[in-house]
Amino acid sequence: MIRRYIHSAVQRPIWYAVLCFSLFALNACERGGTQTPAKKAGGRIAAIQVQTTPVRRMSVQRQVDLSGTLMSPDQAKVSSEVAGIVRQVLVELGAEVKPGQVLVKLEPRELDLALRRAISLLRQTEAQLGIDGVKVTEPPPDEEISVVRTAIANRDDARAQLARARRLRGQNLLAQADLDTAETRVKVTEAAYQAAVESIQSLKASLQERRAAVELAQKKLDDAVIRAPVAGSVSERLIYPGEFIRENTPVISLVQMNPLKLKTAVQEKHASLIRPDLQVQFRVEPFPDAVFKGRIAFVSPAIDQALRTFAVEVLVDNQDRRLKPGFFAKGAIFVRRDENVLAAPDDAVSTLAGVSAVFVVENNKIRQQIVEVGAHEGGLFEIVSGLKGDEILATSNLNLLATGVSVEAHASGEAPPQGKAAPKEASAGGERGGRL
Repeated sequence: MIRRYIHSAVQRPIWYAVLCFSLFALNACERGGTQTPAKKAGGRIAAIQVQTTPVRRMSVQRQVDLSGTLMSPDQAKVSSEVAGIVRQVLVELGAEVKPGQVLVKLEPRELDLALRRAISLLRQTEAQLGIDGVKVTEPPPDEEISVVRTAIANRDDARAQLARARRLRGQNLLAQADLDTAETRVKVTEAAYQAAVESIQSLKASLQERRAAVELAQKKLDDAVIRAPVAGSVSERLIYPGEFIRENTPVISLVQMNPLKLKTAVQEKHASLIRPDLQVQFRVEPFPDAVFKGRIAFVSPAIDQALRTFAVEVLVDNQDRRLKPGFFAKGAIFVRRDENVLAAPDDAVSTLAGVSAVFVVENNKIRQQIVEVGAHEGGLFEIVSGLKGDEILATSNLNLLATGVSVEAHASGEAPPQGKAAPKEASAGGERGGRL
């Protein structure tokens, strides 16, 4: 059974080709049966009158089909950085906003009180360091601060008293106990000086901390007014006045509307053709008669191994805001334009069962030639293979022609000789100028 299936699969293309040629032959036979060319005197068949044209040349715009979805290049979910009660929501769905525009206002009273408390603590520390925070913002050297100056004065006095006590003791005019007391006082005042210096160092560190606390409290108060971080349109409004929201609660969703980004995937066989800045044209279902343009901005360097495609992103101008993120788009990437390509007019190409052919006139005889057609532009078919370029092709009465048929050729636009009008084409028969 398996061998029979394989044998059948191998023979299928052959049978398909045989079928196509049989259809052409059958079509020619049927045409011959339905309408026979007039006979001359003596029983000879008269030559068929046909119009002819040489193989043409055309310019072909090569393109790669694409389909994809329009996306916003920048989408932002704006969140509240502080907790509070929503006082106002100043934008509605679909509204256009600019960077820095106010979107939402929260109740600021609690945040204002926190700022005042932080400022009070800062002023207290500044006073201990002998600065006012306005004219003088940096603390003076330790020796110029009052606490340290007092400790230095006490230490210096104790040292002087000790020196005097030692002189008097040396003259035996002072008791040993008084000398010991003077030495102890020196040690106490030196310890007090060291403690004063350490206290000032701590206050200086506290000053930086309390300044940061004031800045943080000021930022939180400012954050009670929520502003747009980027330009865009409001795609979602997630809160309403009167709600209590916590930190990091999303409040508004923004999408950038101009430009938009068309995301698509291209088959890997076209990887050598696709590059940035190539022009793109596409259509969307809501505007079927409109053609939109864009240019390739980004091309992925990697291939998706499952789909055998690579990602491409196209930037699309959307100043009129007709396009919306999420639209499905179908179009083409214009990769290059080929000049001087072989072509045949629509009237010279006959297509049956997906197989295209032309009728070449050689020495007033017809030779049916199978061709492969490509692009179709301006009434011409690109001829990919099957012709050399110097042939003369029949463009009329194709339904009466077959290989070996005698014809009397006239260049397109030239009237046949008087008394030799071309026979009318049968209503049934081969295709002209089109593809099935």
